[in-house]
Amino acid sequence: MNIRSIALLAVFAAAASVLAPSAVHAQANPAPAHPELRPVLDEFGGVDGLTVLMDEFMARLLDDARTREFFEFSDQTRVKQQLVEQFCVILGGDCVYSGRSMAESHQGLDIRRGEFNALVEILQEAMDSRGVPFAAQNKLLAKLAPMHREVVTK
Repeated sequence: MNIRSIALLAVFAAAASVLAPSAVHAQANPAPAHPELRPVLDEFGGVDGLTVLMDEFMARLLDDARTREFFEFSDQTRVKQQLVEQFCVILGGDCVYSGRSMAESHQGLDIRRGEFNALVEILQEAMDSRGVPFAAQNKLLAKLAPMHREVVTK
């Protein structure tokens, strides 16, 4: 598994944080903020760019049979918002993440490596289609990578 795949486990983590059946509560940010990456946030188009990216990402997740079941009955608006928040925080933006911890979010979801890999592919396609520079993608993914251990649960 490459760095992009490992890092995107964390994306699945953020997306799934609204899928687990428990009350949502604020937590410490799921990944530390990196103010030095603020220029990378700008390469994503800031919060507005992240929002557009998440709209496309969700549409692609719902269109793909490999990932549809995880998102079709979720609060898609909330999933997208939490992903925007998480990415913004990681990239040194002025956002606050409002989701649950990754471990809590994925408990009992039985996420398999293949399902994760499908999500990775879809996010890469969405970022590419939005024109996010490859180097900017990799900087974000490198910061997400450490969270993968709490996502694949089966």
